Amino acid sequence: MEKNLVPSIVKDQHLVKRRREQMVNAAVVLLKKKGFDRITTREIAREAGFSIGTLYEYIGRKEDILYLVCDSIFEEVRDRLEASLTKGGNGIDSLEEVISSLFKVMDEMQDEVLVMYQETKSLPKNALPYVLKKDEELTKIIEETILNVREAGGISLSDKECWLLAHNIIVSGQMWTFRRWALRKTCTLEEYTKMQVNLLLHKLV
Repeated sequence: MEKNLVPSIVKDQHLVKRRREQMVNAAVVLLKKKGFDRITTREIAREAGFSIGTLYEYIGRKEDILYLVCDSIFEEVRDRLEASLTKGGNGIDSLEEVISSLFKVMDEMQDEVLVMYQETKSLPKNALPYVLKKDEELTKIIEETILNVREAGGISLSDKECWLLAHNIIVSGQMWTFRRWALRKTCTLEEYTKMQVNLLLHKLV
């Protein structure tokens, strides 16, 4: 299921993009308060600032909104990670930059990320594989960065260890969101990032 397969009777793609962004923002606000099963499309429309009739010009059913929420979050995280890679280099510093970018976006989008993983179970069956694929793409960005660092002589790991390290980095970023209630009592994001970089990377070199 691709984003452009979410039905819309509106042909103006710029308007579709803007309206769906409004829906996503409204849905996140309501999802944090009540969860997907307890909110209605009418409430989402009201929170977004337009009528229920207008809302259904841009989606086919309620579940489409949750799909758009998940897709929007993954795209934002991916864009941030890819932007961090444009700074160049393939040494250990480049991997540190990617980790820092991941943790920052997890911090800035913590409510959205928390909602997304909590509500993934409510996605329609044809949307779930697509969303899981997005998650795999994020991990792949990290893994390819690790492999580049290895090729440059920055670390010495097997292919499987590089793969596992990539997953560890993703989970460490998610942990700042999922366990923020405990972590923030002890450290700032900057301190957390520094400690995780030390544990994940510098114990390897």
